Parts: sequence; structure tokens; C-alpha cells
Amino acid sequence: MSKSEIRFHPTVAALYDPVQIYFERFQAPAHRTYLADGLEGSVLEIGVGTGAMVPYYDSESDPAVDVYGVEPDPGMWRRAQATVAEHDVTMTVISGRGETLPFADETFDYVIESGLFCSVPSIDAVLEEIARVLKPDGEFRFFDHVRSEGLVGRSQDALTPLWRQIGGNCHLDRTILKTLEESEFVRVESAERRQVGHWPIRTFVRGIATPADIGTDTETN
Repeated sequence: MSKSEIRFHPTVAALYDPVQIYFERFQAPAHRTYLADGLEGSVLEIGVGTGAMVPYYDSESDPAVDVYGVEPDPGMWRRAQATVAEHDVTMTVISGRGETLPFADETFDYVIESGLFCSVPSIDAVLEEIARVLKPDGEFRFFDHVRSEGLVGRSQDALTPLWRQIGGNCHLDRTILKTLEESEFVRVESAERRQVGHWPIRTFVRGIATPADIGTDTETN
């Protein structure tokens, strides 16, 4: 797999939801609720996966919210379509990538990212697109796993070359929050690290950012 590809092995894609049952049932709900809480207007999710966020759009957002999603992996895209069909939410899922979003400038009130930045070839390229499609007063909400400290972090460094081959280019060793804080395209308004998952994915970061030309001083916990 080249570094530009974001595609799960078909077997991995088929097993993705069963493997994630414990995480989605017991560990992720509070964080997915955080991402979907009070959404209104127009929303874009980048990297929909199998549709893990869809039930939260149904239960936590304004009933009139209009949700779009992009997903590059064909197997994941098909599963996401089935998930949307099972819920009372208006959502259109498009086959596409975060680096080349098929939307006009300043289209969305919110952009959501959950578990995408670990796999994209360039986080900066996606952030540039996020800033472009967000309205000037729009909000970018993110929740992603990051490199842990200490021995766990060193084990993630060693495992990443193999892990990305089977996991859709997923990198265990990315320092995503640092990349966000140094970005010229978005301004991090708040962020916090949480110990959520199990080895080899252990530490997550979640937060809110705005387009770089607006916003308040960064507040990172």
C-alpha cells in the first residue's frame, strides 16, 4: 500500500464493526455525543467509516440538521449507507476524500472528524479543505487517537509500519494535536487528551477549532 492510499483490506473492513463493539458501546459514546451535541444547520463529516456517528446525529442534533459525509473506502461507504438507512437522519454520504472536498467555499456550519487524521497522507491538506468549506463562524470538531507517551508510544512507533498496511493507512504514532495547533488553516479553541482505548490505541484527543482567521486564544488542557 502506498502512503496515498486509504483503503482497508476487504476482510478487515468486514470485521471492523464486530471488532469495535466494545469501544462503540462502552468507550466512545460520551465522545461521539460531544461531537454531535447541538449541531444545527449544515454539517459535514469527513471519513464516515461504517457510520458510527450516524446514531448520534439522529439523537443529539437539531432534527432539521442537514448532514453530508465523505468516505474514500468502498467497503466502508457501503456499510455507512446501510447505517444511514436504519436511522431517522437526513444524511448524504459521498464517495470522496478530505483533500478534495466536492463542496463550495463556506458551505458548512460544522465539520466533524472522528478517526480520520490517523490515516490521511497529509493532515494539513485536509485542514486546508476544512477551513475552506467552513463558514467564517463555523466550527470544526475532532476526536482522534494520538501517539501515547512512554513505553506505549515507543511500541506504537515500532508497530506502525505493519499496522498501516492492514488498517487503511492508520498510523499509531501521529502527534495530531501538535499538528492542529501548528496549522495555518485552523485555530484550536479547546482540546483535551483522554485515555479511552486499549493497546495499541490508547490515547485520544478531542476538541474544537475554527477557521484560522477568526476565533479566540487557544485553550489546551
